[in-house]
Amino acid sequence: MKVQDKPISRLADRMVRLSASKITAIADKARQLSLEGRKIYSLAEGELEFDTPDHIKESAISAIRSGETKYTSTAGTPALKRAIAGKLERENGLSFPTEQIIAGAGAKQMIFNALLATLSPGDRVVVPAAYWVSYRDMVSICEGEMDVVACSEANGFKISPGHLAAAIRRDTRWFILNSPSNPTGAVYDRDELRGLADVLLANDHVLILSDDIYEHIVYDGSFESILSVEPRLKDRTLVVNGVSKGYAMTGWRLGYAAGPRWLVSAMEAIQSQSTNNASSISQAAAVAALTGGMEFLDAWLPELLRRRQLVKEAIEACAGVLTARPPQGGYYFYVNCAGALGKRTPQGNVIGSDLDFTAYLLERSGIAVVPGAAFGMSPYFRIVFTGNGAELEEVCKLLVEACNDLV
Repeated sequence: MKVQDKPISRLADRMVRLSASKITAIADKARQLSLEGRKIYSLAEGELEFDTPDHIKESAISAIRSGETKYTSTAGTPALKRAIAGKLERENGLSFPTEQIIAGAGAKQMIFNALLATLSPGDRVVVPAAYWVSYRDMVSICEGEMDVVACSEANGFKISPGHLAAAIRRDTRWFILNSPSNPTGAVYDRDELRGLADVLLANDHVLILSDDIYEHIVYDGSFESILSVEPRLKDRTLVVNGVSKGYAMTGWRLGYAAGPRWLVSAMEAIQSQSTNNASSISQAAAVAALTGGMEFLDAWLPELLRRRQLVKEAIEACAGVLTARPPQGGYYFYVNCAGALGKRTPQGNVIGSDLDFTAYLLERSGIAVVPGAAFGMSPYFRIVFTGNGAELEEVCKLLVEACNDLV
């Protein structure tokens, strides 16, 4: 029998549905240019400049010294799950038994595991745009289909109850809500969540994924959970969070989720056959994070507000080319660059899209940002304002100069 003639390098069919993260690709290009001697200002990756608070680091060091370096239960240590349950009760008014809680290698893994456990071919996921870049590819690799609802800048980039109702179909499996939002910084208030909750109550076949990872980075208003607004959604809502953003612990890779027992059990089964437990050291650090004080935010938030103001003023100085709404939360500006379209660079190249504009910023000024196309809404780009304060001032100056050079 002749062996079928297929190349050894062939990939699984599902890989056709997957693309590498555009944010990672831009960050990698920026790093490469930096290695080549270019001065590069990377405003692409979303992480705080601030160091992980000392009491969290000390807890991890103590865990290492005491030998907490072995496998743990797949879903997390009892101490961590108790800390997560306590945090949800204390800060959000949500009561979850530890059997309905799971921890893993970042909130990203929690979302992926949930989608992998629940999506069958053709199942649909409603996602407001602009959306976090990984949602689309996660849904795609799980063989689902994403129904994107464009949320206008005039409405604060927020999905309305009417638009949500219109997007839900008989085969809709999930609705993903990210507040504060990456990339827009939109924060839903209680009235806005009430309207969405009413639509979801009327569509009891839809699961809700509440991505709360930026919960602690809020400037205008306050964070609200859709479950605190409408507890009747609890039996089909997965709350996803982690320590990456609010505690400056991106590299620790520790996220968690709380939700219906059937779903958490399925996520645990997937995790047991893939990564197994999150790092035991990161789990110990997360216990300290979730049970310790958050006084460090008293210093971090005012500094982030100062940096938000720097970027706001720079964008205002680019009148006619750029506009933006100051974010209510998170640490991104989602900048409208429609005014740049049709303009020419000093080299004579026409700016035809947000991809062209971001390429121009990188080549001319060494500023690495992410085009709005990656987030499902153009013509925009995302600026991260978490980096070194003095360097951010230089970036703002270069941004204004770059816009002034367009004709």
